[in-house]
Amino acid sequence: MRSRIPYVDTIARYLVKRKGKQIRPLLVLLSAQICGGISERTYRGAALVEILHTATLIHDDVVDGADTRRGIASINAVWKNKIAVLMGDYLYAKGLLLSLDHDDFHFLQIISTAVKRMSEGEIHQIAKSRQLDIDEETYIKIIGDKTASLLSTCCEIGAASATSDRSLHERMRLFGEQLGMSFQIRDDLLDYVGKKSITGKPTGLDLSEKKLTLPMIHALANAPRREARHVLGLIKDGAKSRKALQEVAEFVSHHGGIEYAKQKCEHYAAIARETLAPFADSPDKTALTNFIAFVVERAK
Repeated sequence: MRSRIPYVDTIARYLVKRKGKQIRPLLVLLSAQICGGISERTYRGAALVEILHTATLIHDDVVDGADTRRGIASINAVWKNKIAVLMGDYLYAKGLLLSLDHDDFHFLQIISTAVKRMSEGEIHQIAKSRQLDIDEETYIKIIGDKTASLLSTCCEIGAASATSDRSLHERMRLFGEQLGMSFQIRDDLLDYVGKKSITGKPTGLDLSEKKLTLPMIHALANAPRREARHVLGLIKDGAKSRKALQEVAEFVSHHGGIEYAKQKCEHYAAIARETLAPFADSPDKTALTNFIAFVVERAK
């Protein structure tokens, strides 16, 4: 991430200090290990996905107007939007060059597909949020593109760095896709059942941004039309008051949205577990299996 331009290097150093859980590079490493072993290509793949993930977060903060990221000031809050957008572009270029410089062309194909899907998913969600007409099928498509695509990319790149067996690449890609679906549904559940002190974001954030996620989508589909219209009216107004948020949360719970989303979260987690079943028992398989459990049960 270093640059010979001092200003760029200063921002890069700031980014390195605010690293997150680094789940995505860990998935690359574990996927490689379970498919044959970690190599230098694996480390490059892990760096690639983390650099590109960081770039997407910088751009997301600009789009969302977010002032903080991982508990400290975001790049756009410190250096303004123009610098933030350019810094995200710089990181994209650095990630791509990391692969090109080492002839990791297969990595580029995998990651480019993910970036395309992530962009499409974000635009799709913005368009649907304006209309407030997202059904479950559309929601599944959006979270598959926005979230699951990058986790599947991590697992596929890890496998590709360890073996030329395309069936293993596909198996790990499928594992990551199902894991990502479960991860995002749990994340959307936390907007209704999470505590701000744990999750780090205010409960009801999706509602204030007029995002319809699975708990709400299911509740709206199963509630009397008049009640559903009333709740949609609250969401259109941004569900700004504590009373409005409470009313919406009770509506979702009463009409089965919370339980349904929990079931779907476990459904995708179960498929992810089944995908790992053919692999021999090992510490790597145990780690990936434990991570599935963490995704389903996490409180933040």
